Amino acid sequence: MSDLSRIVKAYDVRGTVPDQFDTAAACALGQAFVETLRARGDEADRIVIAHDMRESGPALAESFAAGAIAAGAEVVHAGLGSTDLLYYASGVLDLPGAMFTASHNPAQYNGIKMCKAGAKPIGQDTGLSDIRDRAQQLLDEGLTPVGEVAVERRDLLTDYAKHLRGLVDLSGIRPLKVVVDAGNGMGGHTVPAVLGDAALTALPLEIVPLYFELDGSFPNHEANPLEPANLVDLQAAVVEHGADIGLAFDGDADRCFVIDEKGAPVSPSAITALVAVRELAKHPGEIIIHNLITSIAVPEIVVEHGGKPVRTRVGHSFIKAEMAKTDAVFGGEHSAHYYFRDFWGADTGMLAAMHVLAALGEQDKPLSELGSAYERYVASGEINSTVSDAAAKTAEVRAAFAGNPTDELDGLTITFEDSAWINLRPSNTEPLLRLNVEAPTAERMAQLRDDVLAIVRG
Repeated sequence: MSDLSRIVKAYDVRGTVPDQFDTAAACALGQAFVETLRARGDEADRIVIAHDMRESGPALAESFAAGAIAAGAEVVHAGLGSTDLLYYASGVLDLPGAMFTASHNPAQYNGIKMCKAGAKPIGQDTGLSDIRDRAQQLLDEGLTPVGEVAVERRDLLTDYAKHLRGLVDLSGIRPLKVVVDAGNGMGGHTVPAVLGDAALTALPLEIVPLYFELDGSFPNHEANPLEPANLVDLQAAVVEHGADIGLAFDGDADRCFVIDEKGAPVSPSAITALVAVRELAKHPGEIIIHNLITSIAVPEIVVEHGGKPVRTRVGHSFIKAEMAKTDAVFGGEHSAHYYFRDFWGADTGMLAAMHVLAALGEQDKPLSELGSAYERYVASGEINSTVSDAAAKTAEVRAAFAGNPTDELDGLTITFEDSAWINLRPSNTEPLLRLNVEAPTAERMAQLRDDVLAIVRG
């Protein structure tokens, strides 16, 4: 019997199949999803579901649908899709949604990302813990096996592509050669529809595909572009083909990483600033959200372009909550999640990629030159250290840098007169401290990084 406390995380469900997450658990979660939404005053007479390319996805999705139907809901099944396609479906149909994916996790994993109607997020504080508890009760009582269920099957891929093309017009840009690494994930399904000419008018883009074959065993590399090793093939292909840009999507294609024409990564902070400038040109003076470990260049550039930067904790639930609270036009994270008011406040890597293609194609500079305008500082990237007492180590770091401004919005942030900063955050699930450092020069960054690590690991 499943112990759902092992797989229901802060923002989603995620576990290995079938030992942690099986069809019985999916069925119980489907029934609990509908019952909990109703108990909290939300409409749940119809829901929409989709799944990625993982082998376990169809059976888990069907079982979830059976549970939802047992609770009295009708189910719209969108079939194969990216996570942002599911958010599109939830938004345009105004239905609660459930996406079966484990994102960038290895092949043996699967999971569920759930949302209310209009793609509004569900986390532990907004219903997920109640869903877990009710589903556990159903499992403990013993679920009645359900046979094949009747669902409404809808192919929304073309409508999703049309919606995105209506938000960013790429038809008039200069011709671009674009290498796309889908990592055998859902980008191989959505990129041809949105950027290719699979169903819509051809764009001035020559797409060079890498690993577009849908394969949840990830035979070429993990579909996690946050790891530099998983970008190596794309970087080489961009240079080999003389391409203008490279794009890498994660497994469920809700995140997008960008490579310039020289094969060098463009940081997600630079992409956040670039997209923010484009959105502020359309919506002057509006709010832009950024989390506290994006580059300090982001709020600087937002202010320079007349916008209002708002800083949040790390994590998509915090960004989405702040997007809704402030009616922000755009939000970006260091992890390459990008959120758009025009997309129900949800994250979509595809729309961010389209903004970058538009910015590149509307002028003649190469991406390395265009992107450099948004890269003002040197960042360490996230460095994890195993510690036995995170609070004690954090206190030691605070004492070592006493006299400098600090805040505790998310962990400990210390800022310095030269615009350098450090952030030290404890993991919610592991005995880890996560360090991020940024400074005006590589030397200053390395000095701060090494000073903090000497304390943390001492």
